[in-house]
Amino acid sequence: MISSLFKNPTLRLAAMCSAAVFVLSACVSRPGGYDGYMTRSYTVRGQHYQPMSVDQALDFEETGTCSWYNESSFFGLKRGTTSLGEKVMPWHLTGAHKTLPLPCLIKVTNVENGKSLKVRINDRGPFIGDRILDLTPRAAKKLGFRDDGLTETHIKVISVGDGSYKRKKRGWFF
Repeated sequence: MISSLFKNPTLRLAAMCSAAVFVLSACVSRPGGYDGYMTRSYTVRGQHYQPMSVDQALDFEETGTCSWYNESSFFGLKRGTTSLGEKVMPWHLTGAHKTLPLPCLIKVTNVENGKSLKVRINDRGPFIGDRILDLTPRAAKKLGFRDDGLTETHIKVISVGDGSYKRKKRGWFF
């Protein structure tokens, strides 16, 4: 039955076009991908937060307490969801910040041991005390503080946005 359908040139062309569209959409779209920047204000536990603009974020650096969190449950099999609607697993290198535009890429340096790592910020938080950053368990392990739970870190923004919306700080000559 199916082989007789593909003898018809019109049906064969339609099937090839459908397959091409499917493959292209799978390659182009990002899981939970976000176009643009998320900079809208929000309120958590009665505290109002106003994320910074993209231009402000490109020059942003901060030092403070960092913790780690795990949004997944059921032994890591059930995924958590970030503020951007992306699925996150414990082995991803992502994090949460209260006022950076989402998404953005930062360099995190553990001040206590000098280890550093690039992390994609795609969530909001931490909302406990004076912490400035929350990371996934894998990021915390790579930075050497997973067993301790907290560490002093320095963060520096590398870029803001994804795809055609991605912006980096301009250099001296460009």
